[in-house]
Amino acid sequence: YPDYRGKGCVDESGFVYAIGEKFAPGPSACPCLCTEEGPLCIQPECPRLHPRCIHVDTTQCCPQCKERKNYCEFRGKTYQTLEEFMVSPCEKCHCEANGEVLCTVSACPQTECVDPVYEPDQCCPICKNGPNCFAETTVIPAGREVKTDECTICHCTYEEGTWRIERQAMCTRHECK
Repeated sequence: YPDYRGKGCVDESGFVYAIGEKFAPGPSACPCLCTEEGPLCIQPECPRLHPRCIHVDTTQCCPQCKERKNYCEFRGKTYQTLEEFMVSPCEKCHCEANGEVLCTVSACPQTECVDPVYEPDQCCPICKNGPNCFAETTVIPAGREVKTDECTICHCTYEEGTWRIERQAMCTRHECK
């Protein structure tokens, strides 16, 4: 091969370019400028690839995304983008457009009883026996006075509709005959 140094540049297929000419040295390479010192190739600022890209085309100067992942994987299952799903009675999740799964856990209000029960398929405990409180160790209903023995009357200090109840009853002792 003749020496082209100082006269031009050669691409990978052997084609010669004059000084000052722009050329691509290979099929996927970025453009170069032919200078006296040889090819001057500056990598351009390529746009960043989408984080969910699963198929990249590298045949051009800047890689391009050809296919994006349009689903989420969560606890071994696949969900479509923007799909909402329940993973437990208390946990609701959402497949975001970026492939991330965001979950929210239900916040349960404070119960108005001291003996709440958990029902299957329900997130929050419920008061099957209505509002109540403890009179020492006995559970008594709210809203009425209960005689716990001959000398003691107790009642739950309960504020209707505010979901606030004192766990221990207010008890008053009377003079016993």
